[in-house]
Amino acid sequence: METVGMLGLGIMGSAMSLNLIKAGHQVIGYDPVDEQVFRLVRLGGKGAGSPGEVAEQCRVIITSLPTVEALQQVTRGDQGLAQSQGSEGLIVVECSTFPLSAKEEARAALARSGAVMLDCPLSGTGAQAENRDIVVLASGDEVACKQCEPVFKAIGRATYYLGGFGAGSKMKFVANLLVAIHNVSAAEAFVMGMKGGLDPETMYRVIADSAGSSRMLEVRGPMMVAGKYEPATMKLGVFQKDIAMIRQFAREMGSPTPLLDASAEVYDQANASGWQDWDTGAVCAVLEQMAGGARGGKPIP
Repeated sequence: METVGMLGLGIMGSAMSLNLIKAGHQVIGYDPVDEQVFRLVRLGGKGAGSPGEVAEQCRVIITSLPTVEALQQVTRGDQGLAQSQGSEGLIVVECSTFPLSAKEEARAALARSGAVMLDCPLSGTGAQAENRDIVVLASGDEVACKQCEPVFKAIGRATYYLGGFGAGSKMKFVANLLVAIHNVSAAEAFVMGMKGGLDPETMYRVIADSAGSSRMLEVRGPMMVAGKYEPATMKLGVFQKDIAMIRQFAREMGSPTPLLDASAEVYDQANASGWQDWDTGAVCAVLEQMAGGARGGKPIP
């Protein structure tokens, strides 16, 4: 099986690594946080001391990174992929959610060293990634994407090839716009029902089986029922950055986003109230606070 590199061993990177190992792939990973590397080794993978060291041992590398700065360091840093002796013929599968301009800069830097970068964001949460329930939104060089199909199959339940580089990110913006709205709408409905005296667990069971269901209600409804938003599958603070990217993209396209704009206010309030490190499902707690407490008390971060 393919030896796969993993740069970034956070929530998504660790989940993908585990599924790759389960599928029979050797995984070699790097993360600036040593404990994340140790965790990969405990799962059966192999650690590396730099991105360049990973490139020297793999033909395919997945990057799952938290910031644009991290992407720049991984691709163009002193020990980055572009400086590695193993960069010629390398395929870099970039799975993070970043502005397209940042990905284009990284792609150009890698192309000069002989590597191919693909734009392949993932649709799904960390919990879904653990269960191989994510969708790969692949774009870029079609031949390279086909070569990566066994890797995509190991980490996700479906892969869509969407065309030239950047189409994956555009589709991710569309998907995350719906995620942002559906998450808040589920929380809004839960709070209204609880204020009306309905049992949250019964609400979840009934609505999940009704025309009002959504994937976000299915994924985050149990958190809202329990009023518990840790561990986070997607942190509110991180998702707020994603929302800003989507709104910027929409403005550039001249596309109105009235529902996203209204939902963004709830996310802003959640982050301002101290929920930034909790799961995005905690927007339900924020709406409960706004409602004066929907279940006998105000949740406190």
